[in-house]
Amino acid sequence: MNSVNFWKERFQTFSKELQKYLRYIFNGHLLFVLIFAVGGLAYYYSEWIKTLDSGFPSAIILAVLLGLMITSSPIYTFLREADMIFLLPLEKRLDDYFKRSIILSLVIQGYLLLMVLAAGFPMHSKVTGASFQDFVLIFMLMLVIKYMNLVIRWHVLKFQETSTLWLDNGVRLAINIVLLYFLLSRANLFLTIITLALLIGLMLYYRQAGKEKGLKWERLIDLEGKRLMSFYRLANMFTDVPKLKEKVSRRKWLDWLLSFIPYRQTSSYTYLYARSLLRTDDYFGLFLRLTVIGSFVILAFTSMLPVLFTAVLFLYMTGLQLMAVGRNHEMKIWINLYPLPQEKRLQSIINLLQLMLLVETVIFAVVVLFTGEWITAFATLAAGLAFILFFRSYAAKKISAL
Repeated sequence: MNSVNFWKERFQTFSKELQKYLRYIFNGHLLFVLIFAVGGLAYYYSEWIKTLDSGFPSAIILAVLLGLMITSSPIYTFLREADMIFLLPLEKRLDDYFKRSIILSLVIQGYLLLMVLAAGFPMHSKVTGASFQDFVLIFMLMLVIKYMNLVIRWHVLKFQETSTLWLDNGVRLAINIVLLYFLLSRANLFLTIITLALLIGLMLYYRQAGKEKGLKWERLIDLEGKRLMSFYRLANMFTDVPKLKEKVSRRKWLDWLLSFIPYRQTSSYTYLYARSLLRTDDYFGLFLRLTVIGSFVILAFTSMLPVLFTAVLFLYMTGLQLMAVGRNHEMKIWINLYPLPQEKRLQSIINLLQLMLLVETVIFAVVVLFTGEWITAFATLAAGLAFILFFRSYAAKKISAL
């Protein structure tokens, strides 16, 4: 078996599937919203940069952000569940296959690093006076650091102990942040070289330690499956994704919320979809993540307009992704046995979405309130309520078309 041709075949299969779903995603209104959001945020970002002085910790902020991105080094292997049976005997002949996976991971993640560095560098340049030559040099060094992190990650994945993975992540994160801070702040060259030498030593150690260890196929396949499911969840908001698998958790500590649903026949759909929202990791986790991230972004602004824009933007993203709950249970025949009209099902879903967005709106308003901006907090609440009224009719049309 030619491992290079085999990798190309897997990569082409994945690329075709990726393109198929991306057409559905960007054929809709999402692209317009993203362009509008990026344009608005870019304007306020440029205005905010003008207010910075030399005391602003731009090097620390960029070092932490880029350090987190570099430390997170997933490797795109394109492995499938059946590979654990059919490819296991050929493991020693797959070196070129996995080398190409590491290179592809470097290219994709390097591009993401470039975008984040390009976005943050105007801030850093305003504070420190860094030039375009500094930007190019820092990016090239970041690619080298990223490659070493990918190599370390690959060999650490061969270790059986989960504690080794956690220890590796912690050590690499600390080294990456310190090294990037030294680069961005133009620290003593000797300190930079010493920190880089630590990372090189870590890479050589794990490379040597992992030589005699076999691949942990279950772990690699599980990581690849989780990566694919993340993309499928995004695509599922725009079209049916047959390969999507959902993970549920009991979350007994949230059962008290369901006690507010009246115990009567007409609340059957409401109870069913409320359970789905609370127990399905995709929906519950997504709601928490967007709410927390939105709150932190709101705290970064001081004027009313960007706060309102951010609040509505995150409400839109939350509502758009939670609409996928309408696809839940649609393939289960027993739901058709409910002695209720289908209109009741749609109404229950819309009411639940409205409630989730209302909770998020109140959280955003409370976050603003903690900053002491009473008028902005009230305006955030009003803007959120206005958006929810608009979103009700919009969601009803979209879910009816599912």
